[in-house]
Amino acid sequence: MKKRVLIACEESQSVTKAFRELGFEAYSCDLLPCSGGHEEWHFQEDIFEVIKREPTFDLMIAHPPCTFLAVSGARWLYNKDGSINQDRFDKQNEALDFVKKLMSVDIDKIVIENPISVISSNIRKPDQIIHPYMFGDKASKSTCLWLKNIPKLIPTKIVDKGEFFIFKDRKTGKEKKQPMWYYEALQNAKTPEERRTLRSKTFKGIADAMAKQWGDLLIY
Repeated sequence: MKKRVLIACEESQSVTKAFRELGFEAYSCDLLPCSGGHEEWHFQEDIFEVIKREPTFDLMIAHPPCTFLAVSGARWLYNKDGSINQDRFDKQNEALDFVKKLMSVDIDKIVIENPISVISSNIRKPDQIIHPYMFGDKASKSTCLWLKNIPKLIPTKIVDKGEFFIFKDRKTGKEKKQPMWYYEALQNAKTPEERRTLRSKTFKGIADAMAKQWGDLLIY
């Protein structure tokens, strides 16, 4: 019997495809329709309804939306006058509750993936922080992993960190830099939704490493 893998909050099907290529019964799940081309592998509905209805999954890898979790968005928690942006705080708390629910579902092996975020300070610190350049893609992107009953990923091919876009901060005048892939994503996106999708992409090297290393764990 094939091992069953659920990739939560994934419309791109990047990780789903990597597991499928190795013969696993993998499914993506998102409130958005899939853009990966395989609707037959996609649940477009609430993740907890899927878990409640479907037969047991052996592994879940979840990519909860980072809009209200990422540390980079902390500046929006306060208004210009220094007062609390209550709507933003409420949405952050909702996002944290969602992560807690994902961590506690009845699946033996669980991975939560997110950028540097308030999950670390409000729930617990990640078990591992990885970058695409550790898995063959010349790009820098801090990716935190919270792991349950599953080992850390082992880097497969360390390459250089890729190009960066250098710019001056308008407020401070200080020089800053962004990974070029991130800068280009911001430039190419036509809507905020597209921007979020491009920013949250899972690089192929990481997806392949997840499928191979954690897939082997399910089989052997």
